[in-house]
Amino acid sequence: MKKVLIILFALFIGLNVYGQRRRNMNDRIPQTQREPSEQEIEKRKRLMKERKDEYIANFLTTLDADDFQKEIIKQSVNSFYDAKMDILRKHFERNFDREQEIRKLEKVHFVELKALISEGDMTKITKLITGGFDEKEVVKDKKKKKKRKKRKKDKDNNKDKN
Repeated sequence: MKKVLIILFALFIGLNVYGQRRRNMNDRIPQTQREPSEQEIEKRKRLMKERKDEYIANFLTTLDADDFQKEIIKQSVNSFYDAKMDILRKHFERNFDREQEIRKLEKVHFVELKALISEGDMTKITKLITGGFDEKEVVKDKKKKKKRKKRKKDKDNNKDKN
C-alpha cells in the first residue's frame, strides 16, 4: 500500500512539473542571441524618423493654417519630439524628476508659437503633445477623399467617352 501511494505521489508530482515546463516553453518569447548590428540600428533609426515624419504630416492635415504656418509648426513639433527624446534618454535619480522636466518642456516649448497660430490650432497641438491625437481618423478621412476623387474622375472619364 505504501509503495502504491509513493508511486502515485511521484507520478502526480512528475506530471505537474512536466505540465508547468511545457507551458513555459510554449509561452516563451524567443531571445536574441546577439547584439543588433550597426546596419540594423541605422535601419531602425531611419524607420523611426520616417514614421515620425508621417505622423506629423498626418497631424498637419488637420490644422487650419497656411503653408508657412504649417512649416513652422512642423519644425516646432519635430524639435519638441527631439527634446523629449533627449529628456527620456537622460538619467534621472527619480522618475518624478523626469516627468517634471517633460511637463516643463510641454509648457515652455510652444509659447512663441501661440502668437503665430489660431487658438483652435493651438488646442490641437496641445492635444497632440499630451497624446490625444488620433491618427486613425485622419488616415480614414484621407482614404475617403481619395475614393471620392477617384469616383469623380471615373464619372468624368465616362462622360467624356459618351
